[in-house]
Parts: sequence; C-alpha cells; structure tokens
Amino acid sequence: MTQAVATFLTVAGAAIWMEAAGSGPAVVFLHAGIADSRMWDAEFEGLKKDHRVVRLDLRGWGKSQLVPGTFSYYGDVLSVLDTLKIEKATLVGCSFGSNVALDFAVAHPERVERLVLISPSIGDGDRSPEIREFGKREEAALERGDLDGATEENVRFWVDGPSRRPDEVRAEVRQLVFDMQRQAFDNPIPEGLTLHRLNPPSRERLKEIRVPILIVAGDLDIQHVLQVARRLKEEIPESRLEIVEGTAHVPTLEKPAEWLTLLRKELGAR
Repeated sequence: MTQAVATFLTVAGAAIWMEAAGSGPAVVFLHAGIADSRMWDAEFEGLKKDHRVVRLDLRGWGKSQLVPGTFSYYGDVLSVLDTLKIEKATLVGCSFGSNVALDFAVAHPERVERLVLISPSIGDGDRSPEIREFGKREEAALERGDLDGATEENVRFWVDGPSRRPDEVRAEVRQLVFDMQRQAFDNPIPEGLTLHRLNPPSRERLKEIRVPILIVAGDLDIQHVLQVARRLKEEIPESRLEIVEGTAHVPTLEKPAEWLTLLRKELGAR
C-alpha cells in the first residue's frame, strides 16, 4: 500500500491541502460548495485498501486559502494529479465539485477514467428562482454579519431540502455540514482574485465527454438539481442516473451505505 500523504501543495502562491493514500486505480474526490474534504471521510477510509484515493480542499474551503491572482479549480486538480504522478483517475464530485469535475473532463479528457457526479451542478444556478431566493436570504445574513445565520440558511436549503423540517434530518449530518460551511465563511476572500473559466463552459460541451458517468441525486433535492441530473443523463452518451430516495443534496452523508454500494459497483465496472 502506498504510504498516506497529507500535505499542502503550493500552486501559484496558493497552499492547497490534499491527502492521498492506498494503491491501485486512482479516485479523486471533489467536495460540495457547502462542504470540504471532510465529507469524504468514509469513502477515503473505505476505498484505500484497493484504490489510490485522493481528496483536497478546493481554494476557499477547509484548509485551502484563496490568494490574489488568476486560477481555475480544474487547473488545481491537474496540479494535484501531476504532483502525485497520477496519469488517469476517476473523478467523484458532489455539487460544486461535480462542476469542477466536468470542467476537468472537458479540459483534460485524456486524464479521466470515469466521472461520478452527485447532486450535479453545471454552473447555471442563477436560472433557478428557488436558488436566487435562497441567495438573497444568505446574502442578507452575511451583510448583517450573521455568519451562523447564513450557515444555517445553507443547511436548511441544501441538507434539509424543500420538503423536510430540520428535525427530520440526522443531527450529525446537519452539524458536519454546518461546521464545514461555517469554516468556508471564515476563510477570507482577497482582492485581486480572478477565476478563469472555460469558454465555452462545460455545460455547452457535454457531448464532448466520452467516459462512463454515474449520476447520483437525492429525490428530496431541489427541482433545479434534479433537472440538471436528467439533462446530464440525456446529453452525455455513456451515463446512467441513480436516485437515492429519502435524501436531499448530500445523499453520500445521509445514506452512506447505499451510496458506497453504488460507488463500488461503478468502480468495479471497468
């Protein structure tokens, strides 16, 4: 087994935290925008016996800080793979992380074995009225300096979903997401920061993706995410969609056993 490595990788002045362990086919985990690499604790431990598992905190989340300058999230993923000398990997991305995975697959198709996209995002959330309304509530809380309130807005909207009360969701799941999102709000956003985006964006280039794709969504998630999941299934040739019942935006945390079964099955279909 390859020795575990937890370290900071410096990319253009930014310190990006990453962790790798195990040996075998490489699997890279990209977290949701309401989370950080801690959301993958179970997957990291469960797969490292027969896979080379990698997780990282994207810039602005967890232990990775934003710094002035131009960067791309998919470019940071490439730097991690190059540092670890991984030629090809399965990318597993949740929500915002799935958008990063799609960008990477379009920009560097030769480095991708397959994609697993959970609660998928294609960067068009501004088209959703419910996401816009959530954004207004979040921004109002941030403007009045209520970081806990803004964090709770995220947990209610994404973790609870539109049809459940907070007490209908496992408390430990809500608390973990609260802690990860709260830390992200504490991370400073410097001036002079420019995010490089694909042009045209990956959502307009889905038919370029020619690797197997597993799409996973919770049936209690917001309608926009479920619509994106169905669109990806329709537009990407080698894709299949699995719905995890009784979960919203983080089915990986709400039903870890069912999710890991899906993931292991996908990784075994080589």
